[in-house]
Amino acid sequence: MTECPEDRTPSAVRPYVITRGRAGTGGEPLAWETLVMATDAAFPPSLQPEHHQILTHCQGLLSVAEVAAHLGHPPSVVQVLLADLVEWGLVVTRPPIPQAEHTDVTMLRKVLHGLERRL
Repeated sequence: MTECPEDRTPSAVRPYVITRGRAGTGGEPLAWETLVMATDAAFPPSLQPEHHQILTHCQGLLSVAEVAAHLGHPPSVVQVLLADLVEWGLVVTRPPIPQAEHTDVTMLRKVLHGLERRL
């Protein structure tokens, strides 16, 4: 059975309660496309339920935006919680690949011509 959006019950807990009043991460916030993954470290029993949910979902690589979608929280809230987990060594991040400033198609053309000759 799939869950419909109408079946979801919104969280009664306000985002500022979840982040303990913090609006930022204290540093540069994680980009929404940053990939995150839980480490093999044991989960401390003192974690908030939201931290635990993040670690449960992040057994493989997920983007910050995907984690937010799974939890049903705004990405800004998830960024704060992920910053906690990164600081505690429970999550590792892989920054997004920067966009190339200049696209050099010379190599691509050589590969294409090589493939065309073989066909």
